[in-house]
Amino acid sequence: MVAAYLLYLFVSILLTVWVAKTLQRNGAHFLHDAFLGKERLAESVNHLLVVGFYLMNIGYVALSLKEHQTIWTVQEVIELVCGKVGKVMVVLGAMHFFNLYVFNRIRRSGQVRQQPPPVLPREYTRVSPPSPVAERA
Repeated sequence: MVAAYLLYLFVSILLTVWVAKTLQRNGAHFLHDAFLGKERLAESVNHLLVVGFYLMNIGYVALSLKEHQTIWTVQEVIELVCGKVGKVMVVLGAMHFFNLYVFNRIRRSGQVRQQPPPVLPREYTRVSPPSPVAERA
């Protein structure tokens, strides 16, 4: 049972670190676009998102570590570890889509702030319907 726990921890934490590094590297470009001219803020937000990602996922891995069934064969160890790692991968996928949603919201709000305010044209001609007197003439 200890071997199954160690294998599960190793694979899950390795997978979490790989996904976090990928998100941090590729999310940085997205955040720099959102926080145009505020590079330090973009880096800080990226780092905070990665820390939250680690806390959520490693916390989930730790909470789901305990197993109540007795393991007798190597096949059962593999099935147990694959089932637990599969759950971790689903959580990682959900966190990935959540991060994409957050990045997109931040980017959109940054783009809206950079647009100039709408203005009326300097000259505009009011178009009114023709008068009935002008039609008779």
